Amino acid sequence: MLKQLSIKNYALIKESTIAFPKGFTVITGETGAGKSILLGALGLVLGNRAETDALYDKTKKCIVEGVFDISEYQLNAFFAENDIDFEKETSIRREISTEGKSRAFINDTPVNLSVLKSLSEKLIDVHSQHETLLINQSSFQFKIVDSFANTKTELVQFHESFVEYTKNKKQLNELKEKETQLKKELDYIQFQFKELDELSPVEGELAQLETDSETLENAESIKANLHVIFEALNGDNESAVSKINSLKSIANQLTKYGDKYEELNKRINAAIAELKDIAEESADLNDKVIFDPEKLGIVNDRIDAYNKQLKKHGANSEAELLKLKEEFEEKINTIENFDEEVAKLEKQLSTSLKKTTDLAKSISKKRKEALPNIEKGIKEMLEQLSMPNAIFKIELNEKTELDTNGLNTLKFLFSANKGNDFKELHKVASGGELSRLMLCIKAMVAKLTSLPAIIFDEIDTGVSGDVADKIGTILKAMGTDMQVISITHLPQIASKGDNHLFVYKDDSSDKTISKIKTITAEERVNEIAKMLSSGKPGEAALNNARELLNAS
Repeated sequence: MLKQLSIKNYALIKESTIAFPKGFTVITGETGAGKSILLGALGLVLGNRAETDALYDKTKKCIVEGVFDISEYQLNAFFAENDIDFEKETSIRREISTEGKSRAFINDTPVNLSVLKSLSEKLIDVHSQHETLLINQSSFQFKIVDSFANTKTELVQFHESFVEYTKNKKQLNELKEKETQLKKELDYIQFQFKELDELSPVEGELAQLETDSETLENAESIKANLHVIFEALNGDNESAVSKINSLKSIANQLTKYGDKYEELNKRINAAIAELKDIAEESADLNDKVIFDPEKLGIVNDRIDAYNKQLKKHGANSEAELLKLKEEFEEKINTIENFDEEVAKLEKQLSTSLKKTTDLAKSISKKRKEALPNIEKGIKEMLEQLSMPNAIFKIELNEKTELDTNGLNTLKFLFSANKGNDFKELHKVASGGELSRLMLCIKAMVAKLTSLPAIIFDEIDTGVSGDVADKIGTILKAMGTDMQVISITHLPQIASKGDNHLFVYKDDSSDKTISKIKTITAEERVNEIAKMLSSGKPGEAALNNARELLNAS
């Protein structure tokens, strides 16, 4: 339950600390006094969006802190999972800086808003005026029915299974689309692979082919030049070797005159050997150079084949062609193995579909079984609220296609008067009827969920008189099992409160501020009397107020 709310520098509230006791607490005050501001401040603690416009003094930060008694609500696991110290009296604090930056703390441990909201959902339910419209939304209706049907465990399993099913379904569709697209390209891919496979690129081959082509094209010229080299070096007619040989004996004679002449002799002998070697290599190369037009044609054809593939694929080397060949081969293998992959995914999809469908059917069965009790309980409460002929009916139908709600469609139907046909709520229910219906639903759900606290922001919209009195009685009864806080403008409901908070404006300083206080018994008589009359309450209004309080 909410024990205390401290507000500093928020909207019209400069600084205030409000205690919230057990039971049924009412909050009253004139329109514009600051009741909605109180809810706004509480909303910050519960994880709502923060804005700098909410700062009372723009030069100071805003701090809102709520203290909750959670000793009886088995929340230890939540604190352990989020690495937060567990305290029986847990504090939740929200700070807004002057720049608009927001920080949140649970027991002084910094947390993000998702953690804060997750905890707040376990602590308190705030029913604002606009939330009554939720009763017409399918998601809210399913949430209500599932609360009564006790499908929480099955829903967790179903949603996990549904996610897996939709994931498998998406993967299968994507795979089939890819298969269709690639099969259209298969012939072209196979043709390109075949071309590269027939070429069988070898790294460095093209450069060698170009060298071979150049050699073959100039074979006759190369042979002639090599022959000239051989003849000049070691031919029959006064070759370089024979001329140098004639110097060999002369150089040999010089050796006896010193070591320097010995060195000269060695160099001449070495030159003769080198020239003979060059001549022999020239002759050998000459023998190897063959003018072969057929081979030249083969080499040039392969060079052309290389250049064609390089240009076609925008490649720069044999290595890039080899990589392309591997990629084409991989695509071909992938396409050829698609049937196997599709079959595997279809089997997975079938398994996940069966599991998800079985869970959806189990949930549907429990929902169907819960409907009579829901309809009966709400009818009984509507009778208490002066709607004896009102009938609330839930239309639950089955469908074949799974969605996030399982295999059901759901409609809340309503008939306020005898003989009227059932129609959807938004078509037939007035604002007051919707408020009463929402109160019935909230009251019944509160018993099921065991929430520590619930706040109603003008649940009495559109009602008055005897109906208002009965709404107050229901709220007071709810307060015996949980903490109930209600913002109200109706004296019949205000008189039912176990505790009474009064919100008012203080204009004594240069800037209007909102204040909140717990009022005394006599102040309460006066406040309820003002709600019963216009202007300053007379004795009749005061007596009427006392009667209302005594009757409660």
